[in-house]
Amino acid sequence: MPSASTELPVVAGSCIGIVANPMSGRDIRRLVAQASVFPNAEKTNMALRLIAAAGATGVARVLMSTDAMGVAAGVLRAHDKRRADAARWPELEFVELDAISGTADDTRALVRRMVDAGASVIVLLGGDGTVRAAAAASGDAALLPLSTGTNNAFPEMWEATVAGTAAGLVSTGRVPVDEATYRAKALHVVAGASHELALVDVCVSTVTHVGSRALWQPATLRELYCAFAEPHAIGLSSIAGLLHPAARTDPHGVVVRLAGADAAPQTVLAPIAPGVVAPVGVHRAGPLDPGRSHAVELERGTVAVDGEREIEFGPTTPVTVTLAADGPRVLDVRTVLAAAAQRRLLDPDATTEEVRS
Repeated sequence: MPSASTELPVVAGSCIGIVANPMSGRDIRRLVAQASVFPNAEKTNMALRLIAAAGATGVARVLMSTDAMGVAAGVLRAHDKRRADAARWPELEFVELDAISGTADDTRALVRRMVDAGASVIVLLGGDGTVRAAAAASGDAALLPLSTGTNNAFPEMWEATVAGTAAGLVSTGRVPVDEATYRAKALHVVAGASHELALVDVCVSTVTHVGSRALWQPATLRELYCAFAEPHAIGLSSIAGLLHPAARTDPHGVVVRLAGADAAPQTVLAPIAPGVVAPVGVHRAGPLDPGRSHAVELERGTVAVDGEREIEFGPTTPVTVTLAADGPRVLDVRTVLAAAAQRRLLDPDATTEEVRS
């Protein structure tokens, strides 16, 4: 067995969840752009690295999502082949659904069950759509999204071992959750009786049918609302990020009026999809204040949330967009590991007094 000094003491009751979306990264942007491909075998490997890091940081239990495409099966095979002298793993439990639909409902149901089972941190392997689905069911649990989707404006690209270490430190209470997390902003879209939530952006398009859902034609875009806008982002929020940046923790967002095919006073070259840097005409860009309801000006079209068209509307269906500070709790990996370095939290031989200092 490994020496006690090679891992942190187990904290009773600590628990993290892992939701691997086997369908992430499979939309039309594989055909119209050069989007990344994250095979499910790599999602299995990422889950194994997360579990190993959780074991080293003293997490008692890991809850793993199940699926019909081999991700969970790969984790189970690795579990069954482990040697007796291998480094410690947490107790591993598989969370099963009564039926798998292959839709966002699966993500919501898995996250809800994990929260109910005691997970304080849930790691998501997916893209923006996966995070949006999880946010609806995460409650006060912290989400840690890792990029394995098409557009990854919200998830960040972290090596899974590093991410698992941060998740373990928070789950075990070694870094307090209030210090380690922030509350994300959210965009609320109301169209008649429909209410959708976006964590990155809401875009209004002249396209009148949902169709393949993905947005990839800049000439059809008219209004863009962003909860945050980073210059280094991929996707529609990059347009706002290059014109009027807003951080994830700023209270405000960004609103952009787009020119489509019309003459525009300003043009920006933006990476609107993987492999696609396109000229986008802009009328104006400015801050989006929280709590203020914005009425969509276009009379007919579709509304996309986080890059996917979800709502069709016409003249008889008014559409409003409102920014609020009521998104999910999100784990900040940089903050957690900076605290770990400062306090020697990852030194198993440090005394309690040394860690506290």
